[in-house]
Amino acid sequence: MFRAILIDKQDGAQSARLAEVSENDLPEGAVTVRVEYSTLNYKDGLAITGKSPVVRKFPMVPGIDFAGVVESSTSSDWEAGDRVLLNGWGVGEGHWGGFAQKARVKAEWLQRVPEKFTSQQAMAIGTAGYTASLCVDALIDHGLTPDRGEVLVTGASGGVGSIAIALLARAGFEVVAATGKASEADYLKALGARQVIDRNELSQPGKPLQKERWAGVVDSVGSHTLVNACAQTKYRGFVTACGLAQGMDFPASVAPFILRGVSLLGIDSVMAPREPRQQAWARLARDLDSSALDRVSKIVGLEQTLQAAQDIIGGKIRGRLVVDVNR
Repeated sequence: MFRAILIDKQDGAQSARLAEVSENDLPEGAVTVRVEYSTLNYKDGLAITGKSPVVRKFPMVPGIDFAGVVESSTSSDWEAGDRVLLNGWGVGEGHWGGFAQKARVKAEWLQRVPEKFTSQQAMAIGTAGYTASLCVDALIDHGLTPDRGEVLVTGASGGVGSIAIALLARAGFEVVAATGKASEADYLKALGARQVIDRNELSQPGKPLQKERWAGVVDSVGSHTLVNACAQTKYRGFVTACGLAQGMDFPASVAPFILRGVSLLGIDSVMAPREPRQQAWARLARDLDSSALDRVSKIVGLEQTLQAAQDIIGGKIRGRLVVDVNR
């Protein structure tokens, strides 16, 4: 038996609780992992609170990522004792995830924890940080260079935003952070932001084309914020879209794309192939200052994730919440 957060649904009502689960109930998979840490992402908050139909089958263990040690494996790719991590692949949605002391998954879903990081540090980065790295890779791979001008990061005090700021600053970009939390200005500047602006400058409906400012954008917010970011992006600039904290809608005009040649780059972290995953984690291992992880993360126990899920949906969380599944 082991401890896990279990989401169930009865008579149309969804509930989440801390439960004792049998190893016999683990789903099929070639590799069984002794989980050490997971992390609470916005999607996990949606799953636990039921605010969005993230969970596709019940009962479900949420947690879209985890890090730990291989306990047993029938795959030649992994052996007992290997340090591994997982991001995405539908775990916590259609396959039991990381908010548990054990997980069983497909071998190809796993990758090695970079030697630079402990399991705890890997989850301080987590899917949010890995997604941020995918965004930075996309901007740079498409030709964005620091001499082109400012890069906007929306949802800056969140997990994606925090890591994106640190990575962009390390790559030499002048970063402007947009946040609704004025009290976090010092925190964001410590990560590398040159300037902090109020998210309200971007969150309301605006003109289809606005004054050009951004050479690039990392957006985890969506809706009007993403629309305005596109409308303010410079000629032949790049906007990466990876989240929907404000909303899934995109009430936009084609004007920025056909009159300024702006490129909107969609970033999917869930089903990304192995090569971009490895590239993203290589950037994190190379460019992310390990000490920055202490500034962007806080550790909670497994049971605390139930309340923390409410807090992350309510916008009360700064940075990353690492879940110690053995606490």
